[in-house]
Amino acid sequence: MQIVADFHIHSKYSRATSPLMTITELAKYAKIKGLGLLGTGDFSHPAYLREIKSKLEDVGEGLFSYQNIYFMLTTEVSTIFQFEGMTKKVHHLIHVPSFEIAEQINESLSKYGNLKSDGRPTLLMTAPELVEKIMEVSREVMITPAHIWTPWFSVFGSKSGFNRIEDCYQDQTKNIFSLETGLSSDPPMNWRLSALDKFTLVSNSDSHSPYAWRMGREANVFDLKKPSFMEIVDAIKNKDKKRFLYTIEVDPNYGKYHFDGHREHGISLTPAEAKKFNYLCPICGKKLTIGVLHRVEELADRPEGFVPKDAIPFKSLLPLYEIISAITGTNQLYSPRVIAEQDKLVEKFGNELNVLLNVSREELSKVANENIVDGILKVREGKVKYVAGYDGVYGRPVFSDEEFEKIKKQHAAKAKEQRSLKDFKK
Repeated sequence: MQIVADFHIHSKYSRATSPLMTITELAKYAKIKGLGLLGTGDFSHPAYLREIKSKLEDVGEGLFSYQNIYFMLTTEVSTIFQFEGMTKKVHHLIHVPSFEIAEQINESLSKYGNLKSDGRPTLLMTAPELVEKIMEVSREVMITPAHIWTPWFSVFGSKSGFNRIEDCYQDQTKNIFSLETGLSSDPPMNWRLSALDKFTLVSNSDSHSPYAWRMGREANVFDLKKPSFMEIVDAIKNKDKKRFLYTIEVDPNYGKYHFDGHREHGISLTPAEAKKFNYLCPICGKKLTIGVLHRVEELADRPEGFVPKDAIPFKSLLPLYEIISAITGTNQLYSPRVIAEQDKLVEKFGNELNVLLNVSREELSKVANENIVDGILKVREGKVKYVAGYDGVYGRPVFSDEEFEKIKKQHAAKAKEQRSLKDFKK
């Protein structure tokens, strides 16, 4: 059976998350999206662990179920530690096959931080210590470095990251075999680093709300005889293309940290442009937030377009809500108009991913207007341009070539103005 999985989500117990992040709501929106398997998120939080224990049915083989949606026990933790005189902050996604193992891991990690304080707890321990402690509990656990390129809290992040996986995890790198790309990078960007070839790339939403435009925006597609924890882990570990079919990605320009920039003053720059300003905001002089594209360029040892022979394929999509919003010019989040258009398509064709991936133009045109249909097909065919995200600001799709050229001219004029301002300050 083919199953779409989003392993990285959070609960209402994590900071800056929706109060709707409960098992009930997650199962509801998973069906709307077309997801068959979700990470629970936040099993390290005692209150949430009690909730998921009370609601999830153990279906065996290391997986659980609620309202016909499979769940895998997962949590994300943050480690903060010193390395060569610098503070390092790294997030890690932990997958476990049983409540017993989850509870043992919680008991071990509680010595390093307050698990009640946040669904994503902060632990005062090194990354290799974390892996070692977890492996002492069970070697069945899968640990995935989370959103590996984002500026904050990641292995390669510009703010506190490393230049090599081995520098972060040291002797415990042997127990790391998967890496999460994050919204601001995609597989082709990661394929430019030969050092990452031995790891399998996975994609997840890191969702803080259950809605279909957040959950499942990045995901993993498997073909399994029967879903089980160990079969999924084995398919990932061995890059088995017969079982691990592809990942679903958003265009990395859509992510919040693709370009360099300074959100306070609306400064968005390519790596080359940022260099001209000595990586400082031309308006206030503060350091720019160095984005994912910049870090990839720093560490890459291959040209763009290189594809490793055993790479898992990917498909680039965009949430249906985002497509309709851009097409209709509706910038409001939770717009009733956009949601109504989205719901019509989902009701007719079963779920959002089916709409985005499979339904023909002819069938789509029976439900939605031609502009929306064109938008869906352009996304499916990779024909959409983007204004890149930066410093915590999401990127946005542009479906009109005329509009994109207009934006490019505006950006060029703004860049010229910024250079003049820099010269003036001298």
